[in-house]
Amino acid sequence: MQNEPNFQKSQMNVNNVITKDYKQMDTWSIGKNEPKTNPNKANFTSAQRPATAVRCPMSQITCLWQLKFMALSGIMPPVNRLREVSNRKRQIDDILGVKSMKRCFLLIFLITMLGFCNVWADWPQHLGPNRNATSDEKGLLRSWPPDGPKVLWTFELGAGYGGGAISKGKVYLLDRVGSKQDVFRCIDFNSGKELWSFTYDAPGRVSHEGSRSTPAIDGKYVYTCGSFGHVYCFDLNTHKPVWNKNVWTDFGGEKIPMWGICQNPLIYGDLLILASQTKEAGVVAYDKTNGTVKWASKALPGRTGYVSPAVVNIDGQDQLVMITAGGRGGRGGRGGRGGRGGRGGRGGRSAPAGSDSEGTDGGVFGMDIKDGSTLWTYKGWQCRIPINNVTPVGDGRLFISGGYMAGSAMFKVTRKDGSYVAKELYTTQDFGTHVHPSILYKGHLYGHGTTNSRRDGLTCMSVDGKLKWKTGREPLFDKGGFILVGDLMLSVDGRDGILYIIEPNSEGFKKLASADLLDTKECWGQLSLADGKLLIRDQKQMKCVAVR
Repeated sequence: MQNEPNFQKSQMNVNNVITKDYKQMDTWSIGKNEPKTNPNKANFTSAQRPATAVRCPMSQITCLWQLKFMALSGIMPPVNRLREVSNRKRQIDDILGVKSMKRCFLLIFLITMLGFCNVWADWPQHLGPNRNATSDEKGLLRSWPPDGPKVLWTFELGAGYGGGAISKGKVYLLDRVGSKQDVFRCIDFNSGKELWSFTYDAPGRVSHEGSRSTPAIDGKYVYTCGSFGHVYCFDLNTHKPVWNKNVWTDFGGEKIPMWGICQNPLIYGDLLILASQTKEAGVVAYDKTNGTVKWASKALPGRTGYVSPAVVNIDGQDQLVMITAGGRGGRGGRGGRGGRGGRGGRGGRSAPAGSDSEGTDGGVFGMDIKDGSTLWTYKGWQCRIPINNVTPVGDGRLFISGGYMAGSAMFKVTRKDGSYVAKELYTTQDFGTHVHPSILYKGHLYGHGTTNSRRDGLTCMSVDGKLKWKTGREPLFDKGGFILVGDLMLSVDGRDGILYIIEPNSEGFKKLASADLLDTKECWGQLSLADGKLLIRDQKQMKCVAVR
């Protein structure tokens, strides 16, 4: 029985090792170097982590590891001890109901997959989980019956273009009623019934009235920005505001731009980031927990546009990208009483973002996300009314496109001797998206090329600037929203309200199905997808459509 103490000691050591591994598994995260919050990736919350999987019964695995450890250590336990271990194993298995190791591993696999599916099922912000208008969902329908896909519910809205953010079975959207108030709504994603709402005063008028933005969800909080610059943080448990600011008037903004404030909140770590575009500040970063201003960048050259900040990674460093208006001046703004701002009027040009001495040339600006300082500037592309931010295509290359005959440009940002430089690769008039950003798929860019001055329809171009095809007026697509889902594209014709399933193909336009689902003109809102259900909207309603 000399081996008895050694066996007990070995068993204790193995249990310690397994306990340590268990604790490590219990703090499972997306990746070794993944930050706690990364706006470029789907963020796992404590509720979304497959924690149940790592708490699966481990008795059989423990027993096998014990025997393996003893064999490697040259320890041969007595027969009666092996019987005792075997009996103990059977007793534990009987209590836990575990019949085989295969069943245990199958349970781990299934729960893990369910955890991932829950993450994929959310659309928590503007342009989706990765803020690039793409989804990893699988199994979408590739055809529809003659009467189209099933409409699960319809919700009446005020006029506007704002999209819905989806999280944990609920839809959050910022609505606008008339010219006096903004309404934040929470809707049940399954039934379409309103669960709660919050209304605040936001008097004033802008051209093409209504909502503009999509909320951003982060854990138990959601953030919104209205047409007159009102920024709100709501607690999703209490349904009450935690804090609120005004990104326009708090930084010296006066006359509201013609189409209002069109900011989609961006969450990065502990920051909530929005563009102010006033003479006092270009971009502002708030502490997302209490609304304290963490930093405000200096005013950016150019005029006020309608672009929301984006995050790109250049040479391993996350940076902000912001775009201001330039070139021929856009029309001025019909203002309103935006918070503390005064009543505006109809002007001749958009208000300058920077001081008058900085001229009218806008540009694309790379900014340090830690303090808002400018790292690089690209001014080879000018758009008098920019709406979209850049589309990263890899290797430091950024693609930018706009309406109003701005065309498109590709440039590359590199770092040398601690500084960043933006070098133009090409410009083209063959491709120009107006309201929604370009989408990258298999080395090609896709965009809705119908603007106020041209009718190109859906357009495909290689990343090196070679035009592949255009649909022109058949179909026109206008300024409707579109997203990429796996190897399919879902797109709304912004003029006719027709929803399309498209197979993106560089050889030519390939429509798989279409259905006339929306009723009004100007169906320009963002699309949102979760759990096989697509949210689309026009100027009076939002519809939830089954696409899987």
